[in-house]
Amino acid sequence: MNVTWPVVLADGDVVLRPIKMRDQRNWREVNRRNRDWLRPWEATIPPPAPGGPATQRPTFRQMVRHLRSEANAGRILPFVIEYRGRLVGQLTVAGITWGSMCSGHVGYWVDRDVAGRGVMPTAVALAVDHCFRTVGLHRMEVCIRPENVPSRRVVEKLGFREEGLRPRYLHIDGAWRDHLVFALTVEEVPEGLLTRWHQARPGSAPGTPGTASGTAQEIK
Repeated sequence: MNVTWPVVLADGDVVLRPIKMRDQRNWREVNRRNRDWLRPWEATIPPPAPGGPATQRPTFRQMVRHLRSEANAGRILPFVIEYRGRLVGQLTVAGITWGSMCSGHVGYWVDRDVAGRGVMPTAVALAVDHCFRTVGLHRMEVCIRPENVPSRRVVEKLGFREEGLRPRYLHIDGAWRDHLVFALTVEEVPEGLLTRWHQARPGSAPGTPGTASGTAQEIK
């Protein structure tokens, strides 16, 4: 197993770096401003079974401790997204599975103020390239509610393949919701997903700001 962690991934103005305890104030502020925009797409905790224990949403510190523990165990890669030096969202590669599968899935959210600037496709491309080229995964998935048009645009721009519907897949916004499955395997992007994105992005050209090849730096 070769999960390189912690690591910083960067391309132009977009940076993925490990989430930290000191991100709490900025993370909460971005999340608060985007509450109404994010609520329809955020995972929620289903009601407990009759007689079962109630489960509460974790605090920020509990979330970070859990993500760090899972990252150290090689099961997850938790990032915050920075754009021009400001925290604007979160991206997590979760469900990392080895053996005969070698796969993971990507979940993300971003500040509405920077939506439409190519931040999220760049972040997803950076994460997927890292998983394929450094971590050694073979397949990456993104599962999205059919109604979530902005998130669907991200994977469509990157050329993810739509595979079908998973009925009542996740508990979102208070109910079990259907999700569409989008996927890529490493053979489908031999040039790298970031390169594909730069080639497809309107107005991009090699050597211009924000279109340089992504770089990764391992944190010791």
